[in-house]
Amino acid sequence: MVKIVNKDIERKEVRQIEGKNPIVEALKSDVNIEKIMIANGRRESGAQELFELAKEKKIKVQMVDRKKLDFMSKTGTHQGVIAIASEYEYTDLADILDMAFEKGEKPFLVILDKITDPHNFGAIIRTVNACGAHGIIIPKNRSVDISPVAVKASAGAIEYTPICKVTNLTQTIKDLKKVGLWIAGADIEGKKYFNNDFKGPIAIVIGNEGEGISRLVKEECDFLISIPMYGNIESLNASVATGIILSEAARQRTNSNI
Repeated sequence: MVKIVNKDIERKEVRQIEGKNPIVEALKSDVNIEKIMIANGRRESGAQELFELAKEKKIKVQMVDRKKLDFMSKTGTHQGVIAIASEYEYTDLADILDMAFEKGEKPFLVILDKITDPHNFGAIIRTVNACGAHGIIIPKNRSVDISPVAVKASAGAIEYTPICKVTNLTQTIKDLKKVGLWIAGADIEGKKYFNNDFKGPIAIVIGNEGEGISRLVKEECDFLISIPMYGNIESLNASVATGIILSEAARQRTNSNI
C-alpha cells in the first residue's frame, strides 16, 4: 500500500466556538475548552446544560456583559455564549483512511475544491457527518479554513468529522487513486449522479458553485457526476449539492451493508 504523507501543513488553528448547541457538542467530545463566557442572565434562559457539562469537566465559566460577547463574536449570532477552545487540529489523511479500515468499511471521503464560504463549509461538514463519510479534504490555498462561522454552521458536527488539509490537491488525488479509491467529480458534464456506483472506496469532489472544480482536479477524476436541474436555475449552492449527492451515496452504501 502507498503511504500518504501530508507535508508542510499547519496542523492547528485557534478557534472560538459560538452558540449553545456547538458548545454543548464540543463539551461532549474531546475538545479542550479553556473557558466559557456566558452573558449575564443567560442561566435563566436555557444555559443550564452548559453549566452542568462545564462543571462536570471542571471548565471555568465566566459571566460577562452581553456587549463583550457582541464585540468578540465572529458570527453575529453567539446566543449569549462563547467558548474559547484549544487550537483546531487537522487529521492526517493516512489516519482518516485507517479509521475507515478499522471499522471494516471502504473509505468514503469528500474533497472540497475552492470552497471559500464558511457557511457552506459548515453545512458541508454537517452533511458529511450525517451521511457517514469518513472525512473531508481541503487544500491549503484558495480554500476556506476552520472559523467560528464554519464551526457554528456545522452545528457541532465538526467535533466528530476529521478534516485534512493538504498542500497539493491533485497530488493527493493521485495518492488516493494509488491506494484504491475512485474519484468522482461533481460537474455539469457528468452522468446523472443517481446512475453511478458509490458503493466502493470513493472520494467525491465538490467545487465552487460559480466555477466548479478546477481543470487539473477535473482531469484527475475517474468519472464525473451531475445533478439534473429541472427548473429555471442552472446551479445549486455547494452545500446543497453535497447533500444531494452524499445522500444517494449513503443510501447505496447502507443498502450494501458497507
